[in-house]
Amino acid sequence: MDRNDFQHLAELRIKEAAILLANGYYSGAFYLAGYAVECGLKACIAKKTKRYEFPPKNTSGIYTHKLGELYVSAGLKNYFDNEISKNNNFKNNWSYVKGWNEESRYELKTQKDAVDIINAINDPNEGILQWIRKYW
Repeated sequence: MDRNDFQHLAELRIKEAAILLANGYYSGAFYLAGYAVECGLKACIAKKTKRYEFPPKNTSGIYTHKLGELYVSAGLKNYFDNEISKNNNFKNNWSYVKGWNEESRYELKTQKDAVDIINAINDPNEGILQWIRKYW
């Protein structure tokens, strides 16, 4: 997988999440929305490597689903901390997204849960995916 693959998957996953939400599949929408962020952050990691390929499996800290660890591995911690400190809307959006993890697939989510995370990710101005796009 390379950077372009992860970028494409990030865009695809958020669209799929919106389709699931529109059709009443809230748990699936929530789950896939989080993967959009994960794929976006992995695109940022891939950007730092040779020809934008994702590093091999023996590279520590990047083969995880933990969003907080991924933005650190992507070298975005200082940028992220700066954005959180100056932008309350971004901070609020992150508060919805940071609760996502791969174990979400086993959780029942409400319509509100799905709407909140998708809006937080997809906000065209202060959304998490919009912010990630600046660095991928």
